[in-house]
Amino acid sequence: MAIRKVLIPSIVFSSVLVVTGAVSAAAAADNPPDTPLKVCTTGDYMPLTYRDKASDEYVGFDIDMAQSLSDYLGRKAQFVQTSWPTMTQDMLTPGKCDITMGGVSDTAARREKADLTSTYLVDGKAPVVRSGEEIKYQTLDQIDRKDVRVIVNPGGTNEQFVKARLPQATVITWPDNVTIFDEIKKGHADVMITDALEGKYQAKTHPDLTVVNPEKPFTRVEKVYMLPKGSPLTSQTNAWLTEVKRDGILDTLRAKWLT
Repeated sequence: MAIRKVLIPSIVFSSVLVVTGAVSAAAAADNPPDTPLKVCTTGDYMPLTYRDKASDEYVGFDIDMAQSLSDYLGRKAQFVQTSWPTMTQDMLTPGKCDITMGGVSDTAARREKADLTSTYLVDGKAPVVRSGEEIKYQTLDQIDRKDVRVIVNPGGTNEQFVKARLPQATVITWPDNVTIFDEIKKGHADVMITDALEGKYQAKTHPDLTVVNPEKPFTRVEKVYMLPKGSPLTSQTNAWLTEVKRDGILDTLRAKWLT
């Protein structure tokens, strides 16, 4: 088995092809093997999806899941760059995305415009702060103060959470979700609200950052995959999810990326 290594700041990860089993005959019939599976992903949300700009290669939990899904469908995964602000519009653009993968949360707004799969991960929002300052940001009341600078990436559920739950805090919008945590380290911001799994990854790779109470997040967030409304791939993707849960592949990838 060939292993491809991509250098990410602080850590080298190996992206390994994962095979779920027999190819879906119906999917193979509907989509010839030379038809790529266009997987839209942000590439800025480790440990789920990360794009190395130098090599244009993607790694992460959901990248391995996308490779597994493409094997199941008998197609080759083709990763397409998207962003949190443009994700839904990209999904609505004909021919651009067959599926969006990588940290997508189940929301009512997304369900109105797209198909969402069954849940494959459960997480929740938690604060990331400078190490040693955890006691100052244990609760929403402690964070929701004018003298607390909350930094947020636009376009996703992190921004929605901050707007709805932290109306008194001083909000700083930062467009790059890869470098956003550096702003906390530099003292330019105090708190970043994000999914606990991303917070745990950042705390692991940056000892000067800490995620506060990741096992008791402020919310419950269900992670799903998003497809165009009425896509025939929706049922096939749900069938694949059932298979990877049953066969232990999902647990294997959780152990690889999320623990």
